[in-house]
Amino acid sequence: MDRSIELGKEAQKTDLINADVLLQYCANNGFSAPVADILDIRQAALGLSRSVSKASAGLGINEIDVPFQEVLLKYASEPLGPTSQTSRHERQLPEGIAGSEQWVRDSLEKIANVAPGKLAWHDIYADEALQDAIRADKETSEGKSASALHGIPVGVKDMFDQTGKRAGWGGTLRQSEAVATQEATMITRLKQAGALILGTQHMAEFAMSPTGLNATYGPGQNPWNTAHVSGGSSSGAGMSVGAGHVPLALGSDTGGSVRLPAALCGVVGLKATQYRTSLHGVMPLSPNLDGVGPLAQTVRLVGEAYAAIAGPDGVDLSCLPVKPNLPDWDTPNTNMTIAYPVLEAGSLLTEEMLNAFKATLATFKEMGFTLVKTKLPDLDLLGQLASVMLAAESAAVHRHWLMTQPEKYGRQVRRRLSRGFFVSGMDYYDVLRLRPVFLKRFLEESMPGADAFLLPTTPGEAPKITDTIGSDETILEKRFSALSYWTRGINYLGVPGISFPAGRGAQGLPLGVQLIGRPLGEDRILSMAHQFEMQTGWPKK
Repeated sequence: MDRSIELGKEAQKTDLINADVLLQYCANNGFSAPVADILDIRQAALGLSRSVSKASAGLGINEIDVPFQEVLLKYASEPLGPTSQTSRHERQLPEGIAGSEQWVRDSLEKIANVAPGKLAWHDIYADEALQDAIRADKETSEGKSASALHGIPVGVKDMFDQTGKRAGWGGTLRQSEAVATQEATMITRLKQAGALILGTQHMAEFAMSPTGLNATYGPGQNPWNTAHVSGGSSSGAGMSVGAGHVPLALGSDTGGSVRLPAALCGVVGLKATQYRTSLHGVMPLSPNLDGVGPLAQTVRLVGEAYAAIAGPDGVDLSCLPVKPNLPDWDTPNTNMTIAYPVLEAGSLLTEEMLNAFKATLATFKEMGFTLVKTKLPDLDLLGQLASVMLAAESAAVHRHWLMTQPEKYGRQVRRRLSRGFFVSGMDYYDVLRLRPVFLKRFLEESMPGADAFLLPTTPGEAPKITDTIGSDETILEKRFSALSYWTRGINYLGVPGISFPAGRGAQGLPLGVQLIGRPLGEDRILSMAHQFEMQTGWPKK
């Protein structure tokens, strides 16, 4: 094949591309990689392009990209009751803890002694947190508690700007960057709610691994069994909350990165409606898929954290102009409908996970919820469309660094980011045009008249770490794709989802299921998950 081929046009037509041509294309676009990796990357990009071609075959010429925020508002769920940004209940102190200072000291002790220990953390602000805790105790004694988060120690993923500190983004690339001169909106809102930021936490490199893999700091370890993965990319959040280091942590979810570690570590994790949380001061990966979300030991605490951080932000104009609302935690409400698909065990669903899914349905039915059997959406296709969006946007974000400092990226992350160099503008535009179409189809076919849609969060228990590392990147990438099969497409739809514990597998590790809501329907899925938690007693450790 002649070197003069213009890959931007002709590469879309054939898989048989000469490696020399690919190398020249890479050189022309300012990045490099081993030949074997480039061939794999190109092949993966071609697969994504075929998925877009299949999905867009029926698009009309008049169907143009519209702001997805408008689409989400069009299909928004009505609030369960009078809109209330935060509830008024007092914080729940752990047994044996008298106040915030003691709570922080207890957290520091657990970080030192409870596996996976310090691995879950990047930086620990012990002195700052203790000073803040003393002040919080004083405020509590004076009746000045700001919210249900007041005086609670919290961990945050290492990707949020904090004044005078440098977010590492899970790697070494930013070590020479200046420290932040202002706070991320999410950090500001946590502090306004009275939360005590204990430190930053382990994360997958640039938030690019569903297992919690990090080539620099080591893979995330599951607090139930450290030979197994924590899930990612909010690995430190899952590890720390699952181990009891802190009751609450803040992560991000682009393709499942809150829900996956929540499920695998036996805690609760919420992905809010797209554009519900500000991304100001947050590491960008794929802004049209990114969202900030809490992981906590209980549904109620997840809800309180969500109410504290979500809502309009004058600095991030992409945020939806609607304040969050919460359910009435103390009044059961089973007057809601849960849709569900018929599932079978297989390579993407273990027998144990299927049993937990069925048991969850049985519990909801016993509690009085209405169940309706509906259609499973094409999660594989939705995941592929999400991957096109992720590839294009993340490559654009990292383009300069991939060109100038490629050695600062782990091989696996570099391979995944480089896919975006081979994604065409036409495919990216079609993915944007298709998003409202697939959201409408999901709501009509999978959630007709329903308040939520129940799915597994993962195929099963957390995999062993040894099964997620190795030299054959193609095999590993297939395994990673399988792990996020049940979550990735949900981000493309832009709807909210909450993962919560629903049992244990054959190895005694946690299993999680997720309730998917309609746009802005967080209050409904929070209510359902909370009532399930009260009924079953999960999480248990």
